[in-house]
Amino acid sequence: MNDAQIDRLIGFLAQRQPDFNNLLAVLERRSPEHPTLFEFFLNPRLHARLSGIALAPDADRLSMHRQMLNAFRAAGYDYYDLLLPGFNFPFGEIQRQRTISQNEGSVIRDWDSLRAYHWLEPEEAEWSLIDQVASLLPDGMKLIIYGPGGVLENAIDLAGYEALCVLTADDPRLTGQLFAEIGSRLERYYQIAARHPAVGACISNDDWGFKTQTLFSPAAMRRFVFPWHKRIVQAIHAGGKPAILHSCGHFERIIEDVIVEMGYDARHSYEDGILPVETSYERYGRRIAHLGGIDVDFVCRQPPEAVTRRSLAMLERSRQHGGYALGTGNSVPDYVPDSGYFAMLQALQEF
Repeated sequence: MNDAQIDRLIGFLAQRQPDFNNLLAVLERRSPEHPTLFEFFLNPRLHARLSGIALAPDADRLSMHRQMLNAFRAAGYDYYDLLLPGFNFPFGEIQRQRTISQNEGSVIRDWDSLRAYHWLEPEEAEWSLIDQVASLLPDGMKLIIYGPGGVLENAIDLAGYEALCVLTADDPRLTGQLFAEIGSRLERYYQIAARHPAVGACISNDDWGFKTQTLFSPAAMRRFVFPWHKRIVQAIHAGGKPAILHSCGHFERIIEDVIVEMGYDARHSYEDGILPVETSYERYGRRIAHLGGIDVDFVCRQPPEAVTRRSLAMLERSRQHGGYALGTGNSVPDYVPDSGYFAMLQALQEF
């Protein structure tokens, strides 16, 4: 797609009136009124291009949210996702380049370091930011709150991946206490978030696997990780909101846990090298909503016409039974070409 074609498409998308009920229908495994979009993250280049807002270098936080929210609105999304600062799980320094090590930065190694760790509490999050950003929402649009990483991700950050694997065998009681400290706080975070009237859903974001297997054995995941996700889902549902799982990695050995035991309404993050979204939808789409799935590598490498064709085919596949929102397999980082991203959105105009 050239710039002129992209500009025309942006004009078409901007005419769509946001209506969170469309995404709600997807999350409830129904067919929305019209093809519906879902994306976890865009990127600063797209934020500026879609919103038409150029930020000053010293722009304040609310101005940044205004730009990103307007970008989501202009692209045709029915929501804006938001992380609340002030609550997280601080760990040690790591070298940050394009990739990071899962073994650096650990601060909890034994009972003494666990007891000495200063836990931040979810009540310390800047909850007023929800009201500030909600005041910018156009009619029909809702917020989706996501978390400061998930149960397993934060445990790995605090203990180091390899050390945590050893700890599960050497001291399961300490391991269980570490997960309890993290999981109980995330449970309270989502409990508070789900009650807010401007919030339409919550994303529990926690990467669980490699390309071919989960980070822990399924048995260890069921012992240490999944019970806390079940409680997080229950907290979100108690607030009357759907619970979305964003989790990268291999998932077929644990998908029954996700659907039956934890009770997530939707799953996000798909990769062709693990299980294409088309296959996953055919196997599990009657039981859990599917969000995104047009593989990021596919969007990057394939001609725009191929991206549009695949996106159209996925919308057609899900037309009858619903429970699908169009988007990439994960997110839209800055290395994704604009032509590929907009070729995916072109499917909304042609459907």
